[in-house]
Amino acid sequence: MFDFGLFAALLVLGYSCGRIAERRHYQSIRKRESELADLPAIATKFPPRAGLYQQQLVCGSVVIGSDYFKSFMAGLVNLFGGRVRAFESLLDRGRRESLLRLKEQAGTVGASMVINVKYETSSIAAGVTTIEVLAYGTALTPLGDSTVQQVLPD
Repeated sequence: MFDFGLFAALLVLGYSCGRIAERRHYQSIRKRESELADLPAIATKFPPRAGLYQQQLVCGSVVIGSDYFKSFMAGLVNLFGGRVRAFESLLDRGRRESLLRLKEQAGTVGASMVINVKYETSSIAAGVTTIEVLAYGTALTPLGDSTVQQVLPD
């Protein structure tokens, strides 16, 4: 009986702590997304035709772990099959956070946009649900008029 009580207490603790942490992370994500909204990050492979740009690879990576409650619920879903909704928010947070980190890196190099944005995901540890999401792309920094004259021959 004690084992069941401990199990139930861990589930409740995992659920409540996980919800609090997830809510705080989403608040941080929404705030930073509004701050970085003016830096476009798009999937096109082709840069704009107007102007010359310096190109640089930028990336953003994040590792996010699941709470005990979500892991337990995903295990139950795996028994019966179906959509694992418990991990959808985990992947959503990972994608959004990695894109924000990519944009922050692009902002430090003075980029006006990031093109050819791609994502990669991987599972980190067996037994514990931990994922890594990597976002990478090409940052385009416009070259000024004085630089253009130096780059182009007379």
